[in-house]
Amino acid sequence: MKINPIDFTLKDGRPATLCSPKPEDAEEMIRYMVRSTEETDFLLRYPEEALTYTVESERAFLESRNASEDELMITCYVQGKIAGNCALMRDSHIKTRHRASVAIALLKEYWNLGIGTRMLEQLIRAAEQRGDILQLELDYIEGNVRARALYEKMGFRITGVKPDAIRLKDGTLLNEYMMIRKI
Repeated sequence: MKINPIDFTLKDGRPATLCSPKPEDAEEMIRYMVRSTEETDFLLRYPEEALTYTVESERAFLESRNASEDELMITCYVQGKIAGNCALMRDSHIKTRHRASVAIALLKEYWNLGIGTRMLEQLIRAAEQRGDILQLELDYIEGNVRARALYEKMGFRITGVKPDAIRLKDGTLLNEYMMIRKI
């Protein structure tokens, strides 16, 4: 799925745009993924895992997302640079096609500027417009209080916990919390 570009103003007054990812930005997207995973332990990858992508494979991935009827990726650009992205991924099985997973990430310098809220609003709107998605689902990692607050503000609620689901390099084990939002 693709969205039409949406221009908005950040809390600090800078202009920003939400749009479908541009395949020609594949190299910048890889740099963004590496940097975002360097800045927090609350994403599922480590930087070296993001470095395994090639420009060609990332370009193909972005093109497939834009062409998909069941997946939506939104990228936020601030002053021409990738600030964050989010995705909506619908389940493919008949019994679970009413469910869709949500993922979101932002570079640290763009935290608390309203981007996360705007991206989630667009994902929710896209799910509502489809009409056949009844439930959005996401997971967040223990300790990520900012993400939890955003998700709760957007109508998600905790439905379960996966104890010790995340193991950091130093051996620290963290719970992963499951959240849902009904459409």
